[in-house]
Amino acid sequence: MKKSIFLLLVLAGTLTGHISRAADASAPKRAEPTLEQRVSDLEAAFLNGPRAADSTNNVRSKLGEYDEKSNTYKPLPGPGANAWQMTSAALVLFMTLPGLALFYGGLVRRKNVLSVMAQCLFITGLVTILWFVCGYSLVFHRGGAVLGNLSNAFLYGVTSNPNPDYSGYVSENVFAMYQLMFAIITPALIIGAIAERMKFAAICLFMLLWMFVIYFPQAHMIWGADGFMNGLGNPDAGIKAIDFAGGTVVHMTSGWSALILCLILGKRIGFGKQPMPPHSMVLCMVGTGMLWVGWYGFNAGSAVAADVIAANAFTTTTIATAVASFVWPLAEWIVRGKPSVLGFCSGAVAGLVVITPACGYVTPRGAAIIGVAAGLIPWFFCYKVKSWFGYDDALDTFGVHAVGGTLGALLTGMLARHSVNPNLATNLGGHVKNSFFQPLVLQQLEAIGITLVLATVGTAVIALIVKAVVGLRPAEEIELSGLDLNEHGEEGYHIAAGQQL
Repeated sequence: MKKSIFLLLVLAGTLTGHISRAADASAPKRAEPTLEQRVSDLEAAFLNGPRAADSTNNVRSKLGEYDEKSNTYKPLPGPGANAWQMTSAALVLFMTLPGLALFYGGLVRRKNVLSVMAQCLFITGLVTILWFVCGYSLVFHRGGAVLGNLSNAFLYGVTSNPNPDYSGYVSENVFAMYQLMFAIITPALIIGAIAERMKFAAICLFMLLWMFVIYFPQAHMIWGADGFMNGLGNPDAGIKAIDFAGGTVVHMTSGWSALILCLILGKRIGFGKQPMPPHSMVLCMVGTGMLWVGWYGFNAGSAVAADVIAANAFTTTTIATAVASFVWPLAEWIVRGKPSVLGFCSGAVAGLVVITPACGYVTPRGAAIIGVAAGLIPWFFCYKVKSWFGYDDALDTFGVHAVGGTLGALLTGMLARHSVNPNLATNLGGHVKNSFFQPLVLQQLEAIGITLVLATVGTAVIALIVKAVVGLRPAEEIELSGLDLNEHGEEGYHIAAGQQL
């Protein structure tokens, strides 16, 4: 009996080998590319375009791997493209750690500086885990107009080969890590509005729910290959909006959520009755500089290639930010008589925010217009509107990010030009007319409306759930004595009696 089984196994193995060799023999042998075809491939790679040998019948490409199913060559990642994208990813993480942590940490009172930094660190860890488990798949895998599916859960199938939906030259695992950094900084921005008065446990639960309810759907709708509002990449998009680096995805969602959360949370004890100045403008200034430097990875890196579009984004980001950082303190100087360092810092961040959705679509002149708008309109909201309505947006997250992100999305629709980004002609030829009131403006307004509703309604529901489960605010004595020592058992500064910081 054992001998019979053994003979059957040997026979089966022999037949399998013959069948495999027969299949190999029947498969067409692909010819080596000629020198001309190889040079064409190199030129295409250099120009970030389609490769020549890929479409040549029965010819191999040295720059791609042949896919039997689609009968095409899948491009291999380029070292230059990967180098740029990894550098950009590091720059975006640099924006949160340490940039945002120092910027926000300097703006709060001394007794709460560590609480802000702890929240930035916690969000970095939480979002990274969520991104690995399911976030990347829900945002960037195809699946539906609002969310992707879970085919890439735990980064399954996310390898060093490119995903042609997003880039022909950047490894998908590098692309996934780059987009992770956006997912990290977005909820971290919210903490600026509710600084100094929200329980750490409540922040933990709120951020967990917020990512699923607001960030993942919004990011997929705008950037997913089959997203509902991805006007640039989805020919079947219901709303043909554009957002180069996150005006709606990052700044509108975080900014409008911040407003709703700070209203539900209530004002800090003593707000409006006692001064609450920043404890260290030095830290704020250092953090601002780090944000500005890191933002080049945020904006120029969103081209997902070191190409001419990235070069334009780098240029427009610089111009808009510099103009806004000049205009904001100039407005202060005229109205208050003195230009403050906080004004310079706030203007720079506002310029960065407003140019974000537009940087890869507008000319340098358009960037200058955006810079002026960014220096005046968010300043007016922080200076006047906040005092009119009396809401306690502790570090002006709403005034800068919600107002700035909304303004940027609108101005993108007005100032986007084919001459800057020829990709606009692919699915948006009828919407971009190189005029201030072009049809694209209406698409941007629709996207703004959906983003605003998702962020505000979603945040209200999440905040009420968190309030019912763990509560939102610490005890009054804890808030008065500071969150650092009470929530984390540490102090940012150890000062002897009689000394001042």
